Amino acid sequence: MSKLKFIGVAFLLLTLSGFADEISAYFSGEYRDEATVEKTLKDAGFEVVASYDIGRKGRFTTILFTSDELKKFASKKTRGFFAVGRVLVNDKDGEIRVANPNYFGHAFLQGDYSKDVHGVTDRLLSAFGDLKPTRDTLDKGDLEGYHFSFGMPYYEDMLTIAQGENLEGKVKSPIFSLKVGDATLIGVDLGKRTKKFTKKIGKENSLVLPYTVLVEDGKAKILDPKYYLAISYPKLSMGEFMTIATVPDAIEKDITREFH
Repeated sequence: MSKLKFIGVAFLLLTLSGFADEISAYFSGEYRDEATVEKTLKDAGFEVVASYDIGRKGRFTTILFTSDELKKFASKKTRGFFAVGRVLVNDKDGEIRVANPNYFGHAFLQGDYSKDVHGVTDRLLSAFGDLKPTRDTLDKGDLEGYHFSFGMPYYEDMLTIAQGENLEGKVKSPIFSLKVGDATLIGVDLGKRTKKFTKKIGKENSLVLPYTVLVEDGKAKILDPKYYLAISYPKLSMGEFMTIATVPDAIEKDITREFH
């Protein structure tokens, strides 16, 4: 590795490790097709959980993956949403986009966040080799207690979609089902009309889909869409948020129908 490249990588890792206040939600990299991304993940020791086409003529595909480390971090109560990582294969714009475990670790693990999460991030950076942070950033100190604005939900303000026994078996069309400690994380699809919101607020971040449901202690819960969309689109303005004002309720209704 050249001295210049080494310095560049070192600076990137220092930034991700918390020496800079801002943490990017995503990395972008040179385009690879779906098969290449899956191979890269597997070669780096990750397990591919599912491949999901968000329904836009194959132009945007989310590859969901996990690992023993991710499942371990996510095994504590209400932390299961962190069990899967995401890579978007963007055929339209010719790039890939990878969710940053450090960013979503702070958000989804809350007080259970461990600096060991950096090991997962470093492994992704090493595997793909050319990833660069995007401008979708938040201050590290704001992530655990994040909410979009006054009166808006926090991470812990989850919505209960269903209650009862064998909830895992009641989902009509699961995209994936992953055991995480004593809980189960399930990927579900949204209605065609509902998931068009990415066109308005950033198709490059379509990897927010599929939506996930955490089944734990006899309850099926989701992150409140007003929280999940805001944390996933950190540069969203109030005006942009208002253009999708009906989407959070639509998401809740779509997922509720999966259990009935």
